[in-house]
Amino acid sequence: MREFSVPPVVTIADTMTLTDAIWDNARVSPETVSFLRRTDASSDDWSPMTAAEFHADVISVARGLIAAGVQAGDRIALMSRTRYEWTLIDYAIWAAGAVTVPIYETSSAEQVSWILSDSGAVAAFVETNAHTLLVTGLRDDLPDLREVWQIAAGGVDQVRAAGERIDAGQVEERRRRARADDIATIIYTSGTTGRPKGCALTHRNLLAEVLNAVAAFDHLFKGETRTLLFLPLAHAFARLLQLAVVTSRGTIAHSPDPKNLLPDLAAIKPTFLLSVPRVFEKVYTGAKTKAEAGGRGAIFARAEATAIEYSEALDNGGPGLLLRARHALFDRLVYGKLRAAMGGKCTDAVSGGAPLGARLAHFFRGVGVLVLEGYGLTETSPAVAANVPSAIRIGSVGRPLPGVTIRIADDGEIQILGDVVFGAYWNNPDATREVLDSDGWFSTGDLGELDDDGYLTITGRKKEIIVTAGGKNVAPAVLEDRLRAHQLISQSVLVGDRQPFIAALITIDEEAWPGWLAANGRDADSTVAALAGDPALRAEIQKAVDEANKAVSSAEAIKVFRILGRDFTEATGELTPSLKVKRNVVHKTYADDIAAIYTK
Repeated sequence: MREFSVPPVVTIADTMTLTDAIWDNARVSPETVSFLRRTDASSDDWSPMTAAEFHADVISVARGLIAAGVQAGDRIALMSRTRYEWTLIDYAIWAAGAVTVPIYETSSAEQVSWILSDSGAVAAFVETNAHTLLVTGLRDDLPDLREVWQIAAGGVDQVRAAGERIDAGQVEERRRRARADDIATIIYTSGTTGRPKGCALTHRNLLAEVLNAVAAFDHLFKGETRTLLFLPLAHAFARLLQLAVVTSRGTIAHSPDPKNLLPDLAAIKPTFLLSVPRVFEKVYTGAKTKAEAGGRGAIFARAEATAIEYSEALDNGGPGLLLRARHALFDRLVYGKLRAAMGGKCTDAVSGGAPLGARLAHFFRGVGVLVLEGYGLTETSPAVAANVPSAIRIGSVGRPLPGVTIRIADDGEIQILGDVVFGAYWNNPDATREVLDSDGWFSTGDLGELDDDGYLTITGRKKEIIVTAGGKNVAPAVLEDRLRAHQLISQSVLVGDRQPFIAALITIDEEAWPGWLAANGRDADSTVAALAGDPALRAEIQKAVDEANKAVSSAEAIKVFRILGRDFTEATGELTPSLKVKRNVVHKTYADDIAAIYTK
């Protein structure tokens, strides 16, 4: 059993809570711009909000919650896209001594009903009229739910107005009574399998995460730190960044609509970003497709190869004179335009939630944007390991963050110990006992390796291991990650459990599809479903399969692939809100396709 530990930089006192940062910022640096807010939905103008103004707004909403009868420890649901009000409500709930229960704004009625019922939420903030109709339609089965406030219909203003009769001293009294070991939030896992479990995280859990992470990533939070949040704040990963930027007195802007992401990046000019690998893949694919459509495909291909070679050289003694010259040329022709699309000032990004892949990491570092890959789970607040500028090993997820101990069990499972580890699933002691032992070690369900320097590499998930009819254990992640590196492939899912060989289900990237049609002389209106058997298309995907197979033995290699007629989406049920593939749904939905592979 291999183990690696990094001591904490910051320890959490029993009286500390997440709202301390709001009060400290207002006292120490009241004029610091904490947020940039769009003046109205149709405007490209952004107005600043200072630390003092945000502090006052938090108190105002917290007073309204107290006026509504919210007690310390009560659960308040929050169902909305990423926007300023999400962050405001989150902190106001904590200031009132209550517990935030995030709900993805795309959740189904069944999911919303379960989360509200299981958490015992006494009130809910929702964003849209559709959300209001959904929640009010469930109220007969939710006896604890007393209030529903709609953000888009002035619900936050209603709460503020109700709080005017409450003395601000009551908010301060709630804050003084709160403790680090009080529950701050219950995050329901998006659930790639089964019913979501409520992960109860305390103020201590999140403070241990945030304060130690800020210390580890100190280069991100020095000087004028500015970021644009566009991932769902219901996801623990995005929530961590929110907390870290507020704590470090940086500036946050919110971008709730993916259609506005590029203009929002141009307007905000973030110094760093947080994203999931799928977004980085789309940035890369979009740039490549655009270059090929404009007749500059060959230039992009050489620029891509140079960026990767340059990045790899940084780990092997540094680039030589000719490589530096070639890199400088492509920086003027290609890389500068890519950085400009990200706002022009972004030199760093943090990636998590799924494997990034070494090729993509090298590409972006070569372009001039260092993508720092990390690893964690909701149950670990969430990050437990990460690459940092002073300690990077591309292909790994880095070393343990301060205050975290990681060990690899005899069967290869990654286990975590530290203040970031949650204490229990809400109302679910049986599930808690399955993953937490008496010493506080959390069994992640992920498989990994720790090298002598403490760098962690993820090799798969225990429950996803495929055992072929020949008894070969195959971890899908290695092959799936390599397949997704191809610009034409959006998703890949390996199958073959108890079958004679490994096969792959492949979906085509919708953004890359028009470029492929044009380049191959196919009708522009052709669908993937219509051309799934097209020899040229299959030949292109076969190249990706052949490249992926180089990473594994013959017994683990993909022998057959099947191109599916459409991509996986959250709406059709194959993806979670954090864009992870729900394998059980894919296996069920495409059971006939899988059966056909093995009955030919």
